[in-house]
Amino acid sequence: MSLRIVVCVKYVPDAGTERAFTADMTTDRESSDGLLSELDEHGVEQALRIAEAAQDDVEVTVVTVGPDNAKDALRKALAMGANRAVHISDEDIHGSDVLGTSLLLARAVERIGFDLVLCGMASTDGATGVLPALLAERLDVAQMTLLSQLALKDGVLSGRRDGDTASEHLRTRLPAVASVTDQSGEARYPSFKGIMAAKKKPVETLDLDDLGVEPGEVGLAGAWSTVLEVAARPPRTAGTVVKDEGEGARELAAFLTEAKFI
Repeated sequence: MSLRIVVCVKYVPDAGTERAFTADMTTDRESSDGLLSELDEHGVEQALRIAEAAQDDVEVTVVTVGPDNAKDALRKALAMGANRAVHISDEDIHGSDVLGTSLLLARAVERIGFDLVLCGMASTDGATGVLPALLAERLDVAQMTLLSQLALKDGVLSGRRDGDTASEHLRTRLPAVASVTDQSGEARYPSFKGIMAAKKKPVETLDLDDLGVEPGEVGLAGAWSTVLEVAARPPRTAGTVVKDEGEGARELAAFLTEAKFI
């Protein structure tokens, strides 16, 4: 029996570069380089581990919503080992919030066919962390979020969610949606062989018509959240140097207290 795993990934601005917004208060993707969200790499990694451990045939599909450059995120996931990719791209998608994005992904996942949908814990740009739950609601399946460990056996997904004071052990039958944290395991680095193989793997492009989504349901017109104001990050200032001439510990404690760190 074939197992179908879909991994939702996002193309995000490089966190190491300066970010900017356009006049319509959306992210200016031309002002910085983009890449596959590092947190989503863990979702891809866990899908590949499940595939490697399974005795049945497993197909891992990665799907993303974004502009043409978002294909770079898909190519990295394919180079890591995913089998195929789906790129949701349409001019009317511009400015979609997490609700619109979850609608697009849900329609794509239904079209692809799935047993398990995996996500990262959050994107490194929007960082809402709620997309997996919205996706599970739209697909009408169980959800297990923020897992630091997960395993799949005999159609049952089990996982552990770590909190500040305790850990929860969860399990559900497939189909399901799950998200994994950056503690779930280090994501593999694409090998040269994987990079070359990725060039031959299929990448399907879907637009709103393909997904049966109206323009007013997504994009800026359909967004339920809006950025009202942005401000540049304040420039770095010189740090405070505490010289230990016998009173260093007291001066350090006073500095930390004044800054409300202690």
